[in-house]
Amino acid sequence: MIISRTPFRVSFFGGGTDYPGWFADNKGAVLATTINKYCYITCRYLPPFFGYKSRIIYSKMEHIKAIDEIDHPAVREVMRFLKIKEGLEIHHDGDLPARTGLGSSSSFTVGLLNALYALKGKMTTKRQLAKEAIYIEQNMCRENVGCQDQIQAAFGGLNLIQFDGKNDFQLQSVTIAPERIKELENHFMLYFTGFSRIASTIAAHQIQNIPNKKAELKAMYDMVFEATDILQKGNIRRFGKLLHESWRIKKTLSDKISTSHIDDIYKAARASGAIGGKLLGAGGGGFMLLFVPPENQRKVRQTLRKLLFVPFKFENLGTQIIFYQPT
Repeated sequence: MIISRTPFRVSFFGGGTDYPGWFADNKGAVLATTINKYCYITCRYLPPFFGYKSRIIYSKMEHIKAIDEIDHPAVREVMRFLKIKEGLEIHHDGDLPARTGLGSSSSFTVGLLNALYALKGKMTTKRQLAKEAIYIEQNMCRENVGCQDQIQAAFGGLNLIQFDGKNDFQLQSVTIAPERIKELENHFMLYFTGFSRIASTIAAHQIQNIPNKKAELKAMYDMVFEATDILQKGNIRRFGKLLHESWRIKKTLSDKISTSHIDDIYKAARASGAIGGKLLGAGGGGFMLLFVPPENQRKVRQTLRKLLFVPFKFENLGTQIIFYQPT
């Protein structure tokens, strides 16, 4: 039996510039971190005592006799990619719900690749896991996804990731003092807006708008480096102000990114002391990240008391095999 643990991510700046439709002709960059909320994948070879070949358990349970019968697109295509012939049992558990803007789909794909490589007795690199997950999601599952989530899930940590039009990426860990990390963490509040959405559908609309949103995407690209500079030597509250400006621009990329309900939540948080924030992921629902000075957080908690508050910390390990006992 193999168990992999793969973190979810929080993206701060540059989301949208990690789509191949943008960085094929322009430079892309993101600033993001992984957090201590995880996707767990348990897998083993299934003994041949059942009326089916493989069992896959997530929000539903699938009993299948052939790979083509699998409903779950990532499971189906990862098994095809790795040319799995044996029967498997695959079980998924997550600390937070799927389709909520935390890169959970890519965490699942990276974690499954990692687990199945381990089951086959093979070691792989984090870079290989990231690149293969990108290929599987974009080319085999044909999802409208960017490239940051898979990289963050594989490597972990607070990173500046750059895309330059080639089929590759450059990752640079943002190295700041532990006290600065703690200060940054202490300014964040994460709230679940109460509903999930299918990111690929929203992203498709945003991708279609890329030719008409070059100025906006270039501004969001530039903010990645401004934010990184703030983390190195600036007043931490400038980070929150920049988040606010980035969110204002991001909402113009597609009319599907925000809703009146989300706008009301954000306005109420700002009125209660939040400096900035954003809806995580492609938009439309899921988790909202707020940047709130510690002295204002009690008031924000009171204002948003009907929403689920989720405390978190940064993590820097990326996907890991946490249990290895091959049969």
